[in-house]
Amino acid sequence: MSTKKIGFWSSTSLVVGNMIGSGVFLLPASLAAYGAISIIGWICASIGAILLAIIFGNLGKLAPETTGGPYAYTRLGLGRFPAYLVAWGYWISIWCTNAAIAVALVGYLEVFFPILGQNQLLAVLTGLGFIWVFTWVNSKPIKTVAFVQLITTILKVVPIILIGFIGIAYMKMEHFTPFNLSGTSSLSAITATTTLTLFAFLGMETATIPSSSIKNAATTIKKATVFGTLITIIVYILSSVAIMGIIPPEVLAKSNAPFADAAALFWGASAKYIVAGGAVIATLGALNGWILIQGQIPMAASQDQLFPKIFGKVNSNKSPIIGIVLSSILASILMGLNYTKSLVEAFTFMMKLSTLSVLTPYILSTLSLLILLRKKEGSIPVSKQILSGISILFCIWVIIGCGAETILWGLVLLIIGIPFYLYLTKKSS
Repeated sequence: MSTKKIGFWSSTSLVVGNMIGSGVFLLPASLAAYGAISIIGWICASIGAILLAIIFGNLGKLAPETTGGPYAYTRLGLGRFPAYLVAWGYWISIWCTNAAIAVALVGYLEVFFPILGQNQLLAVLTGLGFIWVFTWVNSKPIKTVAFVQLITTILKVVPIILIGFIGIAYMKMEHFTPFNLSGTSSLSAITATTTLTLFAFLGMETATIPSSSIKNAATTIKKATVFGTLITIIVYILSSVAIMGIIPPEVLAKSNAPFADAAALFWGASAKYIVAGGAVIATLGALNGWILIQGQIPMAASQDQLFPKIFGKVNSNKSPIIGIVLSSILASILMGLNYTKSLVEAFTFMMKLSTLSVLTPYILSTLSLLILLRKKEGSIPVSKQILSGISILFCIWVIIGCGAETILWGLVLLIIGIPFYLYLTKKSS
């Protein structure tokens, strides 16, 4: 009996749901230190996200019946070792992200249940509880996972859009001056804000990862990837500009809940509960979507004998449940280790590391597009060459923006994976 496949709207909700997570609720405060110049950062990140979405849309069209997204495309275009590095780095970034999302989720739940801020053990257990609830959801047929993602995406996008539209009427232009508050050059400020805002777009490639489970994958993936990215850009820029115009930059920079502070102007003190509810739904949706992805990448690598065979085992619902469980165990350990007083610093570090870990797969996937086009069509259209060239330069620019410490950690994690590759290659030969 064949497994039911998911369609355009479910694929789009996977893209939007994985992009709009906990980060958007915190970004306005992070960007406030840079001032209105951060809007240019948003625009640069949006352009980069659209270019990468088109890249992945084209890859989905060229290789629709694959599983593993960036890993699978790199395997087809560049071979086993680059593909392994993509799978390893991407897999690490996913369970790091899931640990951070669970931490953020508990933080938002604290608004409703203050005891979570007073009892660290209860807070950790709550975060772990949600990781494992969604691990269970992802053991079900992909149609169930997609339905959960569609509902949570709708519920979390609506309040953010409302704040964006209503906030326009409350904006004060003096909050946008001086244009650059960072004390650094305009180029440095734009690079820093582009790096910060690109994290909010990570996930635009996620419709490509379970592509063998998507109806009419050759056309659906491209449409869902580009359309989902466009929806996210509108939501992000509209809401962020509105909040910057409503709250003075010096106040915004110190805000732990910028969306709640902005909403309080429209709906009163009860607004913090409305926005905290939206943030909880955002993190639930992101956690669900990324737990789906954390099983798909190792499964695809396992089928090519680049990850242990156990990651390729599926249950009766075609879910790679053992890989999902093992990844959730690692996310749980990381969450437990980082649940300290330096929570915000740990959260920020994990986010930057996740961004860096995903940029390498983006670059290698872009190179693979050029190789696959040459193989299939005999030549590479000039438009695709320009698209790929700009996308690669954009990724390199953002890697530089991540900073030396994050780049060093990223290299260390990649190097740790090489002995595993040598062992698995020797075993399978």
